[in-house]
Amino acid sequence: MTQNVSETEQFEVREPEMQRIPFVFNSPHSGRIYAQSFLDQSRLDDLSIRRSEDHFVDELFHSVTDLGAPLLLAHFPRAFLDVNREPYELDPRMFDGPLPPHANISSLRVAGGLGTVPRLVAENMEIYRGRVPVAEALERIETIYKPYHACLRRLIARTHVQFGLAVLIDCHSMPGNVRLAGSGQRPDFIIGDRYGTSASADLSRAAVSLLEDLGFSVARNKPYAGGFITEHYGRPARGLHALQIEINRGLYVDETTLRKKPDFTTLSQAIAVFLGGLAAHVEKYVTNSSLAAE
Repeated sequence: MTQNVSETEQFEVREPEMQRIPFVFNSPHSGRIYAQSFLDQSRLDDLSIRRSEDHFVDELFHSVTDLGAPLLLAHFPRAFLDVNREPYELDPRMFDGPLPPHANISSLRVAGGLGTVPRLVAENMEIYRGRVPVAEALERIETIYKPYHACLRRLIARTHVQFGLAVLIDCHSMPGNVRLAGSGQRPDFIIGDRYGTSASADLSRAAVSLLEDLGFSVARNKPYAGGFITEHYGRPARGLHALQIEINRGLYVDETTLRKKPDFTTLSQAIAVFLGGLAAHVEKYVTNSSLAAE
């Protein structure tokens, strides 16, 4: 788990030989390379600090390059830096020194300890032994967060130019104990489109239907409607669609040991079938105004 990572290795893009479909896939929370300097700052053991990871999501979506789409994935862990936040959602209680005036210190995510530089991992466990120098937090934003989003913007823009539309799939996982309010249902997948604002309703419905046809239980927008990335990059009126996909970790990983379950490969294959169906659905509407820019 511990490894020294240079700036150029903080994230990577896995490219197909040729992009054949108008999709970009993003896995911002599956990074699992923890710098020793970060671990030295933490009060958590090597297993506890991983509780915020979207475990192995990059591997679950490995087939996207075979479909003809790029996959952007983080190597840095979410506990170190969360790129699914505004660039400066920062908790002043965490830092040694004043934050810049443009920092958002009052968002709900900051209040919950889950800002751009998180204070907590899942289950409300404090990450740090003491305060973090402000300069260090700002350096993470400048050297990792901003280059990551610049890369994502380029991939989306390139796709949009090539096909006339772009579909961003933001890939995540959720705890196995998530239940839907009022029903107690444990969804296998949640499709988030920011309540219809980040993607066309047709695309969201197709994603739900395809997964249900594969035998999965699927919810839409509850309890996860999509984070900063989905909200920021989804502009359906311009032919830019963004969906967040949450996968129940109980399907594929032991959440105590963080080891893959025997069904991991079967789930990955089912995801490949689902994505192939979604790509075929979008292909029929490349020139349709409901998906392409108006």
